[in-house]
Amino acid sequence: MKYRLIQKANPLEPEKTRKWYASPVKAGTINNYQLSKSISSKSALTRGNVMNVIENLVDEIPRYLTEGYSVNLNNFGTLRLSLSSEGVSEPQKFTAENIKNMRVVFTPSPEFKDSLQKMQFEKTDM
Repeated sequence: MKYRLIQKANPLEPEKTRKWYASPVKAGTINNYQLSKSISSKSALTRGNVMNVIENLVDEIPRYLTEGYSVNLNNFGTLRLSLSSEGVSEPQKFTAENIKNMRVVFTPSPEFKDSLQKMQFEKTDM
C-alpha cells in the first residue's frame, strides 16, 4: 500500500507544533462489475452469477441488520448496527426521537486482520 505524509495539528493542543502522519493513497475504486469479473476468473461461476450474488448480498444485509441481527461473513468479519441517543433522566421519558444517529459497525475477522498485517508499505510523494 502506498502512503503519503500529511501534517496535522492535535485538536486538543492546537497551539503545539503540527506533526507528520502517514495517510493511505487511494488507488481508485473497484465496483461490483470489476469485483465480479475478478471472482469469476477464480471459480466455475460466470461473471453474471457472481454479480447476482453480490447484488443479493447487498440487498439482504440491510434487511437483517434492521431486524436486529449481526451479519457474520466468516473470514471477512461481522457487521452490526450501533445507535447514539440523547440520555433521559427516567426510562419513561425516552422516545425514538432521542435516537440521533445510527451507524454500521464492521469488525474484521482475525483472518482478515492477519491478511492486512502482511501488507507492505511504500512512501509516495503524491
